[in-house]
Amino acid sequence: MPNSETPKAQAVQQMFSEIAPRYDLLNRVLSLGVDQRWRSVAATLALEPAPTRVLDVATGTGDLALLMKRLRPEAEVIGLDFAAPMLERAREKAAQLELPVTFIEGDALAMPFPDASFEALTVAFGFRNFADYAQGLEEFYRVLTPGGRAVILEFPPPPAGLLGRGYRLYFERVLPRIGGLISGKPEAYRYLPASVARFPKPEALAAMMREAGFRVRYRLLTGGIAAVFVGDKPYA
Repeated sequence: MPNSETPKAQAVQQMFSEIAPRYDLLNRVLSLGVDQRWRSVAATLALEPAPTRVLDVATGTGDLALLMKRLRPEAEVIGLDFAAPMLERAREKAAQLELPVTFIEGDALAMPFPDASFEALTVAFGFRNFADYAQGLEEFYRVLTPGGRAVILEFPPPPAGLLGRGYRLYFERVLPRIGGLISGKPEAYRYLPASVARFPKPEALAAMMREAGFRVRYRLLTGGIAAVFVGDKPYA
């Protein structure tokens, strides 16, 4: 998540802390369950090189971290987030599923890990909340081993065409109402479409990842509603 000292970071931290109890339910309802399929795509790509240490940044309630541990039980999986209530929920889920995943409170822009600590790194729907995208990518590159892989799953700005118009209508008008009704925090679900609208287009984010040193490829999911980016850190 963003640097925890900035006003944006403090606001985002408070917002996600407040919606933590209903976060999983809302993800399923508001995405019609498609978010789970998107996370499966991200997990498969991250685990493709058979990593032994994996970091899930902005882990939230731990869905992606737990999925990767289930898919690759021999790997050590760590989840990082700066919203303590989210991490409490993640730890509860890990205990219920009997999956040994470590969840750590920390700042994604100044991660508490040495250089070259992980062979794979993921972030699902949290990167757009970073206060500084370039700094976040530099941190990803720093903590990855040579040959390591970063996978970013995000909502790009709505695509063009009929699907994009329908998606924009849902995202801007319907989602905030449903999210606010279920969570009691309508401002959090007004923030979501606004943060997506401000997010870089896929080709722009790919260019930023290349600038950070990654070899990059990406693909659009569900007609461009989501996108997954793969950045491989060169060996030399």
